[in-house]
Amino acid sequence: MSKLLYIESSPRKERSKSIATAKAFLKAYQAAHPDDEIMTIDLWEKSLPEFDGYTIDAKYQVLHGQDFDADQQRAWQAVVDVCDEFKSADKYVISLPMWNFGIPYKLKHYIDVLAQPGQTFSFSPESGYSGLVTGKPVTVIYARGGAYGSGDAKGMDLQKSYMDLLLGFIGFTDIQSVLVEPTLAAADEVAKTEAKAIERAESIAKSF
Repeated sequence: MSKLLYIESSPRKERSKSIATAKAFLKAYQAAHPDDEIMTIDLWEKSLPEFDGYTIDAKYQVLHGQDFDADQQRAWQAVVDVCDEFKSADKYVISLPMWNFGIPYKLKHYIDVLAQPGQTFSFSPESGYSGLVTGKPVTVIYARGGAYGSGDAKGMDLQKSYMDLLLGFIGFTDIQSVLVEPTLAAADEVAKTEAKAIERAESIAKSF
């Protein structure tokens, strides 16, 4: 039995195209893998530790191979708890809208807690950075008002490009993407776009 972790980052819920597509994915996945566990993290409900001075100091203690003081230890344990929860999964689905050409701040906060030395990546002066979350697939479902696949608009996509970079940095190599775009087109075109995205999501889910 495998554990799939679904991370949801839109506050729009029933009005969200990324969530609707993710739900179709999860339904198809559960039908194809009835014995697997699905865990959901709604980032609008999850309490995350602040990445404050104690936490930053603890991070550099890790990077330099030094011990914590009591405040740093408490701060770092909160980070480790979030990382352990994330790393407990075998497979991942992340859904997100585009906000100001990038990602929602709730998801950025989660990533800033997750991307830590000794937890999701390692570093040495000799070999540089190495991702530690390896051998696991992830599907990322993106919704965005415009279309950013080509031309000048492609350079404005700091949503998918950032997620691809970050996921690769922490070790993912099996990354599949589902795009729901453009969601600000005419209603009939949006319906076609969403249907196409759901069809792709369901196809990935069956063999995920």
